[in-house]
Amino acid sequence: MSEIFDKLKAPFAPDKIHWRVGSTTGDKKRGMALAYLDARDVMERLDEVVGPENWQARYPHANGKTCCEIGIKCGDEWVWKANGAGDTDIEGEKGAFSGAFKRAAVLWGIGRYLYDLPSPWVDLDQYKKIKPEELSRLQQMTGGPAASEPTAKQGPTPEQAKDHARLEANAKAIAECLDAADGPLEIDRIMKDRAETLRQIMTYKPAWHKALVDKAEKRKQQMVAESPI
Repeated sequence: MSEIFDKLKAPFAPDKIHWRVGSTTGDKKRGMALAYLDARDVMERLDEVVGPENWQARYPHANGKTCCEIGIKCGDEWVWKANGAGDTDIEGEKGAFSGAFKRAAVLWGIGRYLYDLPSPWVDLDQYKKIKPEELSRLQQMTGGPAASEPTAKQGPTPEQAKDHARLEANAKAIAECLDAADGPLEIDRIMKDRAETLRQIMTYKPAWHKALVDKAEKRKQQMVAESPI
């Protein structure tokens, strides 16, 4: 069974990974990119690994919400794993069935690694869709081609330069706030209030994020050491 589980949880080809927009900025010009799989690709993974005759799905309801149970035949017995989802804004009940199915599949390991991918902020077009050039960059995160990646001679693209400048300014502002903090509680508040900004910095520049976290911890230790109590 462990061999089957390893095959089920194997990464998908980069062109099978899709991206949707989660949270957006107030002007709707940038949004958080979230990776997801199409339900049909999940079905194909189950067919390929265990065979179409050795898995099944059923949809009971729990407290008015759609629940999906995926059963895989292990020897002579069926093993079931279940999860649920509410109606989506786009497809209503149909979306709930698809969402519940994919959530149940995650319990079998299918696409579970997508939860560990970063959710970077990307530029959106006038229809609040992810711009094509951003999709190319997102595909690289899942092992796709890096054809659009600038070379050393080309230098960064205007969008990359803008992101770099914005994140650098945000990191500098957080560092200055940490330097001006007058106690450990204020440092904790600063890190909590800027959690979303810190997450963006971690996605694009992990070294900057680590430096800020280390700075916060060092400042707190210094304050404790200097405390007269």
